Amino acid sequence: MGKKEKKSGEKLRGAEGFEKYYSELFTSRWENLKKSLLDDSVYAELNCGGREKYFLDPASVFAAINLPLSQAQDILDLCAAPGGKTLVLASRMNEDACLVSNERSAQRKQRLVQVCDSSLPASVRERIRISCSDGAKWCKNQTECYDSILLDAPCSSERHVLSDEKYLAEWSPNRIKSLSMEQWALLSSAWRLLRKGGYLLYSTCALCPAENDDVVSRLFKKFDDVELCFSDSMPKIDLQENPFCRMNIVPEPERTPYGFHILPDQKAKCGPIWFSLLHKKSVE
Repeated sequence: MGKKEKKSGEKLRGAEGFEKYYSELFTSRWENLKKSLLDDSVYAELNCGGREKYFLDPASVFAAINLPLSQAQDILDLCAAPGGKTLVLASRMNEDACLVSNERSAQRKQRLVQVCDSSLPASVRERIRISCSDGAKWCKNQTECYDSILLDAPCSSERHVLSDEKYLAEWSPNRIKSLSMEQWALLSSAWRLLRKGGYLLYSTCALCPAENDDVVSRLFKKFDDVELCFSDSMPKIDLQENPFCRMNIVPEPERTPYGFHILPDQKAKCGPIWFSLLHKKSVE
């Protein structure tokens, strides 16, 4: 980075820097998008057979449902807390499949345990193992041991930044740079954990390509066995096949170079979430 670029980046701090950064990213769309981000969230109702219901953004449900599980015996949710997407996976997996739900924060892991204990029936809960470790380091001890992996990576979460004066005042582009490095470490580790023929769904609730398309782009440059799913079609959701979820809102995904973005300024008012579905092909 040149001195001029560095000085420019240093000026992008706090609320003013945040506004400049995202208005340049989304141009004329930003004002409506920002307003939508500050509006109340919408929720889908998950009734997974436990004693308590769980409420999750329909965009998150949509993303998680697109991870293929029909042939999966060993499933991994690598960054699982607070647990909504784990519930979606648990409700869809085969009766003989097992799910590992991992969370690196001990405090957030306790929330994950609570959600699984209260929202799932015992017959499903007993097939879920909850762990607490750094997913970016898993590949040092294991490789190619899961059929399907969901990686909902830690991200900028601009919706929460906008609604919190403290986080907004502390914002800088360095946050995006740091998180994208963390996301890459997690994604490259998850890819090594995925079996040949398996599927990996990478998602974030971030707005910027640096945490979304750019991270997945690195995977294609690093590995020669990556295949992008939905290359010729839009992902779909069949509410009839998912009786555990009461969702009257159907998200509207927008195509990006390596995935799809669901943004709350669209008619469905849900999101934001970005996701990409990747297939690990066999390389001769």
